[in-house]
Amino acid sequence: MRVQVHNWLQAVQARILPPTCIRCGCAGRAPLLDLCEFCEAELPKNAAACRLCGMPLAPEAQGRCQSCARRRWHFDSVLAPYRYEYPVDRLVQRFKYEGRLEVGRVLATLLGHAVQCSGAVRPEALLPVPLARSKLRARGFNQAAELALPIAKSLSLPVRRDLCARVRATQDQAGLRARDRRRNVRGAFAVVGSIVPRHVALIDDVLTTGNTCSEIARVLKAAGAERVDVWVVARAMH
Repeated sequence: MRVQVHNWLQAVQARILPPTCIRCGCAGRAPLLDLCEFCEAELPKNAAACRLCGMPLAPEAQGRCQSCARRRWHFDSVLAPYRYEYPVDRLVQRFKYEGRLEVGRVLATLLGHAVQCSGAVRPEALLPVPLARSKLRARGFNQAAELALPIAKSLSLPVRRDLCARVRATQDQAGLRARDRRRNVRGAFAVVGSIVPRHVALIDDVLTTGNTCSEIARVLKAAGAERVDVWVVARAMH
């Protein structure tokens, strides 16, 4: 009965407020996705990626990238369905820096669909990557949390924003050398929740260097987590 009511409400909403593409303004497509088929087809898919860190690889490549052969990550896998290139980069920027939450809802829908199609191991909880207080005040929202909420709803999973906190301000990672990036985030996060799930999926918009998510995974595992995956919209080429 609940499913029938939900489907009926979606049908009514689609008729009253039909989906409109956030890129070109044409009609979107069902189920209530504000992105047309042509614009979705232009999104750069991360079809061949490192099985550990999600780094885009050449189409013929398989397995791990060279970076993962040289270093150890604390997370267990990365799911990044798109490359951080045009037009995905522009969509993320509109969402994050222009406050276009409707764009964030489309990105969350795309990421949630990728998760369901990937056959990824189901976590016990989702954890949006905590945002620095200064950025949260300036921006007014945490983009990772905005992505996590609809994904959690579609998968019937809890969002544990109370699980981990950013306890130290950090420099912007851009422009720092690889070693300095790791040092920059060391000790920047702490587990504050009393009960840590055994399996957690971190949610964010873009994975750039991977150091922030690796540090969060480190503190989660030190507190009792056994597996930490990373789900992001896009993977940057760094």
